[in-house]
Amino acid sequence: MESNSAALVLLASLALAGCASSPPEEPDNACGIFSEKEKWYSEARKARKKWGLPVAMGLAFVHQESAYESEAKPPRGRLLWVVPWLRSSSAYGYAQATDEAWSDYRRATNSWLAERDDFGDALDFIGWYNDRSHRELGIGKSDAYHLYLAYHEGPTGYRSGRWNNKSHVKTYASKVSRRYDRYRDQLSKCSSQLEKRRGWFG
Repeated sequence: MESNSAALVLLASLALAGCASSPPEEPDNACGIFSEKEKWYSEARKARKKWGLPVAMGLAFVHQESAYESEAKPPRGRLLWVVPWLRSSSAYGYAQATDEAWSDYRRATNSWLAERDDFGDALDFIGWYNDRSHRELGIGKSDAYHLYLAYHEGPTGYRSGRWNNKSHVKTYASKVSRRYDRYRDQLSKCSSQLEKRRGWFG
């Protein structure tokens, strides 16, 4: 009986581990990402249809924010340079959405069951946020550089232009812009194949 119980516990542990979504093996290759994570392409298309979020844009934001780690969090600070202390923010998940931003998103979209460690929900959040930046700040939906600045600094921070004095934030935005261009070029070469396979996942 004990051996059977141990086996059941082991099987349950393996099943739970299988549910966790690990980062893609080729994070710099959009075609490779969707080849490995086939359902992600359907989720990216949903965000594109709903919010006008380019598929490559969603990937570029997630890469920058979490490197595709579903449970990513900011590192803990150090008290007296030694003792682990508080995290710098409440950011969590693929899109590194803060508690406040995620609450705003859920309320605005009536997405009360959305979770930050779900890839599809994270893309929907990014699409919603960028759509708001487009409407309120006049940023084009393919302008990765300025969309990321608004994403990082928030609407008020973007309007104030305070990011002009933050070289690290502008560096992040440049990285997102370059990755968006790279992903977009890659997808142009495999989009037909992805569309053929899309029927399997809706």
